[in-house]
Amino acid sequence: MHAYLGASQAKGQDLGVAEVADGVLRGLEGVAGGLLGPMFEPVVRLGVTGLSRAGKTVFITGMVANLLQHGRMPQLRAAASGRIDAVYLQPQPDLTLPRFAYEDHLAAMTGDAPHWPQSTRAVSELRLSFRVRPAGFFAGLTGPRVVHVDIVDYPGEWLLDLALLDKSYEEWSEATLDRIAKRDQAQGFMAQARAEDGSLRLDEVKAQLLAAAFTAYLASARAVGWSDCTPGRFLLPGDLAGSPVLTFAPLPKPAQIGRGSLWREMARRYDGYKAQVVQPFFRDHFASIDRQVVLVDVLEAIHQGPQAVEDLRRTMADVLGAFRPGRNGWLSGLLGGKRVERILFAATKADHLHHAQHPALTAIMAAMLAEARARADFAGAVTEALSLAALRCTVEEVVQRDGEALEAVRGRLTSGKSAVMYPGQLPDDPARLLSPARAGAAKWLDADYALMNFAPARMSLRPGEGPPHIRLDRAVEFLIGDRL
Repeated sequence: MHAYLGASQAKGQDLGVAEVADGVLRGLEGVAGGLLGPMFEPVVRLGVTGLSRAGKTVFITGMVANLLQHGRMPQLRAAASGRIDAVYLQPQPDLTLPRFAYEDHLAAMTGDAPHWPQSTRAVSELRLSFRVRPAGFFAGLTGPRVVHVDIVDYPGEWLLDLALLDKSYEEWSEATLDRIAKRDQAQGFMAQARAEDGSLRLDEVKAQLLAAAFTAYLASARAVGWSDCTPGRFLLPGDLAGSPVLTFAPLPKPAQIGRGSLWREMARRYDGYKAQVVQPFFRDHFASIDRQVVLVDVLEAIHQGPQAVEDLRRTMADVLGAFRPGRNGWLSGLLGGKRVERILFAATKADHLHHAQHPALTAIMAAMLAEARARADFAGAVTEALSLAALRCTVEEVVQRDGEALEAVRGRLTSGKSAVMYPGQLPDDPARLLSPARAGAAKWLDADYALMNFAPARMSLRPGEGPPHIRLDRAVEFLIGDRL
């Protein structure tokens, strides 16, 4: 089961005409490719990001491994039909970006002591090239052509920073302080912020202490599953660590704001962060993306409770807003009016559930996406929601508890021990989760949801097969299948 949400739904006849036209265009493209040879090699830039430990590195590694050895990709039509002659890695075109360390990550996941690879810390890139034979009417008119897929990996926290560009420091401070006031992780920072008088002259030591306390809150919030952990560079500072552009924090607005005051300097640094950190990222990396996948750890949010689910729903609306250039003049200019063509929202860790619960997880992901679309007033790209596991690390079991048969999963914990997990029964109707989340419920009234941290399973792969997965082939078909 999956949800498919397009910008508009055409009538069946119109779709048929569109498919024929699309087939003709692809055929002409194939003929042109045969005539122009190496001068005509289409490039698809695929952006991969995720929210709070959703598994970006595992997704990219599993996807590349299963495209290089596509025996487990029956839902990828180009692979199933035998039209892919070869898939190979090539040097990436952007010499200024780090290469995604695919080989190291695959070794970590499939070695003798399999473990999860290091998470995304900065932007990286990898080029995967396909030699494919054309299909349909033009199949006999030209030979194979080459299609390049440039995979751009970047932290989800950086994507969320786009929402800051719409807000002044005053608006951001007020919204942030109001949102985090009741969170346990924020109490230390909130005490410091409320005790500070922003009208007083800037004291650099106080500014640094406030920024450090706010950064500590963001790290704690991310660790327990909150999604709205921005500004993103506070958590991944890189060479900006300790710079004034990362030395600010939200503060209550004082009655009087003089020149040289702490509040005004915080506002200046906030504006500098937007101009010198956020905008260059979107201009240099985000603007060229054709297709995008956003990975979401829905199960972790459900485990944390209604407030985390509501936070995730709001965050997804902000994410969708990032793919809607034209809303504001600055964004249209920043991205050159370009729109991302396809966006996949994928609920990860589907292997933590028995397959009987996968439709419910997909339905929850689809419902969140539908509400995010409405909130963001989004149009212009085709979107889809599904649930997947880029690396399957469990097997399914049925266990007995109090005379009841429960559909569970068994896997190897990060401690090395084997364990069986029954996470609880997800509701078939997503509203049973989303409605109490919107209403601000403190906990689920009639259910508990548990999670365990499974490690990759030891595996023995046959020739031609990539690592085991769940619906990774369907994700790839949606993202780039039409270009193959």
